[in-house]
Amino acid sequence: MTRTVLQSATKTATIGFDEPFCVIGERINPTGRKKLAAELEAGDFSTVERDAVLQVACGAMVLDVNAGVVYNSNPDPNITEPPLMRRVIELVQGLVDVPLCIDSSVPAALEAGLETAQGRPLVNSVTGEEDRLETVLPLIKKYDVPVVAISNDDTGISEDPDVRFAVARKIVQRAADFGIPAHDIVVDPLVMPVGAMATAGRQVFSLVRRLREELGVNTTCGASNISFGLPHRHGVNAAFLPMAIGAGMTSAIMNPVRMVEMEAIRAANLLMDHDPNGGEWIRFARVIEAVEQGASFAEASKNASSTAGSGRRGGRRSRSAKG
Repeated sequence: MTRTVLQSATKTATIGFDEPFCVIGERINPTGRKKLAAELEAGDFSTVERDAVLQVACGAMVLDVNAGVVYNSNPDPNITEPPLMRRVIELVQGLVDVPLCIDSSVPAALEAGLETAQGRPLVNSVTGEEDRLETVLPLIKKYDVPVVAISNDDTGISEDPDVRFAVARKIVQRAADFGIPAHDIVVDPLVMPVGAMATAGRQVFSLVRRLREELGVNTTCGASNISFGLPHRHGVNAAFLPMAIGAGMTSAIMNPVRMVEMEAIRAANLLMDHDPNGGEWIRFARVIEAVEQGASFAEASKNASSTAGSGRRGGRRSRSAKG
């Protein structure tokens, strides 16, 4: 069974076919968050601190870290993003112990993150453009880390799922040329908004099955993309995630502070037999009860974790890092 192993200084998270679904917290990202972007430019990291602790308390097993701020004073990300990436990673690592996902389109920022991150982070991402492959894959090999492979190339994002599969296959093959094994490639097949494309859900479920069966790779996605532009987005997300898990998806970059989505994931883990003896579901039931009695989701989750003893969140440390 394919397993992609991520590590911090003290904790392991495993993305795998027979593992609990890996929740990658998305909130440390200034894209579309003007307030956070302004704070980061001003050297204010209070929201980053709060989001790091909150996401882990709510069940994130990995934290995505993006430092892509467009500075008003200097719009060149090649200059501004690498030092900011270092600073944010150092800060987050000082607050939480989960592995990180280094998220940038700037190669210098990726390398700065790889130099700073402890353990074995995930890199987000590489696409099928040849220049991107030639730039990012050597970094992946140099630092021996896994990478998210996004299924678009020089032609853009295709609405044809066969084309997106072909791009994923190309990336896996090119990675092999650099000596990077398939178990260190986590493919994002690209989730289209179902409000704009009625077949978006069925497309991604089919793609995930093919990626698993034909390429033997783990998968991820930006889960909220499926509901973009729709009302009551969290309800759509909460339906999408268990269906994607049933199709074989093994992780998602998502907002873990929403209880409805996390409840859906916990239930899917139970139904997929990825929750031995239902221990995590029973623990989560206590969280729901506490929320119904007036506690916040984060507070209830943190309290449940502190009384769970040797919980499983963070992966099965005894298993090999190899696929």
